[in-house]
Amino acid sequence: MSTNLTSPEPTNLRDLLSSGWQSKTVKREIRDNFSRMLAAGDELFPGIVGYDDTVIPEINLALLAGHDMLFLGEKGQAKSRLMRQLVRFLDPHVPYIDDPELPVHEDPLAPISAAGRRIVEQRDPAEIPIAWWPRSERYAERLSPGTKFADIIGEIDPAKLTGGVSMSAEEALALGLIPRMHRGIFAMNELPELDDLVQVGLFNILEERDVQIRGYPIRFDVDVMILFSANPATYNRSGKVIPQLKDRIGTIVQTHYPQERDQGIEILQQEVGEDLGGEFPVHVPLFMYQIIEEITNRARQSKYVDQASGVSARFSLANFRTMVASARQRGIVHGESPAVPRISDLGHLYASSLGKLELDLMGTHQMSERQVLDNVVAEAIQIVFSEYIEEHGLAEIAEIFRGGVRVEVGDMLPSRLYAERLQNVPPAWDRAFDVNASENEAMRASCVEFILAGLYSLDKISRAQKHGKIHYET
Repeated sequence: MSTNLTSPEPTNLRDLLSSGWQSKTVKREIRDNFSRMLAAGDELFPGIVGYDDTVIPEINLALLAGHDMLFLGEKGQAKSRLMRQLVRFLDPHVPYIDDPELPVHEDPLAPISAAGRRIVEQRDPAEIPIAWWPRSERYAERLSPGTKFADIIGEIDPAKLTGGVSMSAEEALALGLIPRMHRGIFAMNELPELDDLVQVGLFNILEERDVQIRGYPIRFDVDVMILFSANPATYNRSGKVIPQLKDRIGTIVQTHYPQERDQGIEILQQEVGEDLGGEFPVHVPLFMYQIIEEITNRARQSKYVDQASGVSARFSLANFRTMVASARQRGIVHGESPAVPRISDLGHLYASSLGKLELDLMGTHQMSERQVLDNVVAEAIQIVFSEYIEEHGLAEIAEIFRGGVRVEVGDMLPSRLYAERLQNVPPAWDRAFDVNASENEAMRASCVEFILAGLYSLDKISRAQKHGKIHYET
């Protein structure tokens, strides 16, 4: 903390001066706290998965260098979450002059406004009230589309002019978000969508660290860390971001999707948290986690999907929650506890997926979004099932279905119906799925559907669908 106190006790400037508190720029404050946490081996970015060797080292260097940053990546790559987490490197509280006439949270030792300087110069320090600004309030962000100059920089306030204030006086200004975040962090999402005039205003803040409104000789020496986010397809397009602004951004941090499926599953489990418990719990087999995440991976590689737009991690999460909801509904209706998701629950993914895939309209093979989803789901099941065959060898299980067994499946069929069709569960069942499927009807039903769907994906058995139910047979 800025030679700072463990608790915000001083309530006037005299006591603050006596405490030995010293002011720092916001970037120096962040660097000092970050350095302390780094030296102590603290977790720097809790909840961020898959970036340890790529993104986080770049952020660390930018914080130590005192740079403004641009987070460049496709949607759903934790750009906003990373920006918001930088708040944890601010001091718990910082003092400011507690006067309603002041336009910003003034540093008591270095006020930037004329009104703030007058207070410090003309009043007794014991009569200057001090309040404390918590770190949680020292962050603000804005989405670029529709943002005007007045929103984030400021504007002349006509009401104040009417009241007799001179147009060239600071008091005539209505400050925007960035000046009001003096001594804090401001984030601008989707930078390329920002109007050119506003980009010029940002360029001036990054270059000179001051605010000038409508050309009047009014300057604020604003102390703020500025963060941006952007999609590579628009940021790299000529004319979307003025070159002078690009040149002033200290560090570009390039984000990415999880590089391994297990990382995507870890993100899913982290985001879902306690949602699988409660009065009607749900137990999700590993292979269902793998299929949900593989669906997203297939979509990210599909020639029918516009890869410049990307496929967000929210796609996986929305699909996972839909699958769990379908299983929970079945558990509630049939009294199965815990409920276990099955392949047939994936039939409801249209509701959570449509609208999240942006199709490549320039491709030669046109498909509807529903057809694309069917395609990626089928690919995901085949890939995951093939991995289980390779790792565990499911010949014993597949042999059951070669005997001419006909099995009906569906998201609302009770699990006991599956057990009636398959009385004898081979030992390979438990080995393959790392669950006690032979003793749990709901788990067995989920495993049955996985095997059936997997064998169908390999053209080993046939499938017929009618009235929402699916029949598999050899």
